Amino acid sequence: MSVEERAKDVVRQYVAAFNRGDLPALKALLAEDAEIQGVLGQGIFEKIEPVWRQLIEGYGMQLSIQGLIAEGNIVAARYIETGTFRAPAFGHEPTGKSYELVAMEWFEIEEGRIKRRWGARDAASQARQLGIA
Repeated sequence: MSVEERAKDVVRQYVAAFNRGDLPALKALLAEDAEIQGVLGQGIFEKIEPVWRQLIEGYGMQLSIQGLIAEGNIVAARYIETGTFRAPAFGHEPTGKSYELVAMEWFEIEEGRIKRRWGARDAASQARQLGIA
């Protein structure tokens, strides 16, 4: 298996763990000093875990891979992200409304684990679709 295919496989495992809501599996895919950057902040897993937990438990976030491109140990991913606001999250009560948007992430894989991850998505569209002012 090529370096690119191995790197893409790590990203597929990350998506599968996220879709299961399996935070311990997500943590296991990260390098010990992994840096995670996204719309809601940046940091190591312990700082980002509460954000991911709210996305998973509150919004029921699911990722569907639409494309993966790899060059060496760098992977770019494009997703359709969906969810339904079903539990309190980010200081808001659930609305029961659903959302769908395009999201993108960029990964740097090192020794079979995610060393850095950057994420971008249309958070304003998400809030609008979920009925959050």
